[in-house]
Amino acid sequence: MKKNTQATINELIAGSVGGAAQVIVGQPLDTIKTRAQVASKEIFNGPMDILKQTLRKEGFFALYKGMASPLIGIAGVNSLLFASYGISKRIISPYPQLSIKEIAVAGAMAGVANAILASPVEMFKVRMQGQYGAATDKRLSAVMAEMWRDWGFRKGIMRGYWVTVAREIPAYAGFYAAFEFSKRKFSAKYGSDIPVWALLASGSTGGIAYWLSCYPLDVVKSRVQLRATPPTGTPVRYIARELKAIVQEAGIPGLFRGLSPSLLRSIPAAASTFAAFEITRTYLEKTTGV
Repeated sequence: MKKNTQATINELIAGSVGGAAQVIVGQPLDTIKTRAQVASKEIFNGPMDILKQTLRKEGFFALYKGMASPLIGIAGVNSLLFASYGISKRIISPYPQLSIKEIAVAGAMAGVANAILASPVEMFKVRMQGQYGAATDKRLSAVMAEMWRDWGFRKGIMRGYWVTVAREIPAYAGFYAAFEFSKRKFSAKYGSDIPVWALLASGSTGGIAYWLSCYPLDVVKSRVQLRATPPTGTPVRYIARELKAIVQEAGIPGLFRGLSPSLLRSIPAAASTFAAFEITRTYLEKTTGV
C-alpha cells in the first residue's frame, strides 16, 4: 500500500512538470485552434489568417491569451490525469506490463477523472481566447467572477462538463495507447534506456492520436463553453444538437475546423509533456526507490 501511495505521489509531481511544459510549448497553436473553432468566416478565414490578424491587431503575446487558466490549473489537471492513469492501470491488472487494449481502457478511465478539473480550466481558457482584442475584453479574474455571478457553479464554472467527459474518454484511450505502442517499439530497440528523442517521438504520436480520436467533440465543447448562455436539455441532446448545427452551418468539414493547428500543436506539446513527465518520474523513482 505504501509503495502504491509513493508511486501516485511521484505521478502527481511528474504530471505537474509535464503539464507546465505542455502549456508553455503549445499555447500559441491552441489559441489559433480555438479561434478557428468558434469564430465565423467573417472574422477569420482559416488558421493562417487567424495568425496574421492576431499578430497584427493584438501582438505576439495575444497568442498566449488565456494561458493563465491552464498554467494555473494544469498542475492539478495533469497531476490528476497521470495519477488516475497509474491507479487505473493498477486496478485493471496487478502486472506492470498491460496489453495495448488494457492501456486504452486505463486511459479512458483516466480521462473521466481528468474531466473534473479539465472542464473549468478549458472553459476559462476558451472564453479568454474568444476575445479578439477589443476595448471590452476582460481579464481572467473578471471572466471568472462573471461566470460565477451570472450562472453559478454547475452552469457557469463547470459549463461543458459532460461534453468534456465525452471528449476525454476516446481522446485519452487513443493518447495512451498510441504513446505506449510507440514507446514499446523504441524499448525493443534501445532497452530501458530510451533516448529523449524517442520519448519526444512517442509523445507526439500520442498527441496526434488524441486529436484524431475526439476532434468533433472538442469543437462542440468550445462552442458550448463560449456561448452567452448555458446549454439546455440532457447532455446527449445538447451535444447532438450542437453537432447538427455545426454540420448545417459548415458541412462535415465544420466538425474538423481548426484540426491542422491542433495536430501541429500536438507534436511539440505532447512530446514535451511526456518527455518532461518521464524524465521527472524516472528521477523520482531513483530518488524514492518506487
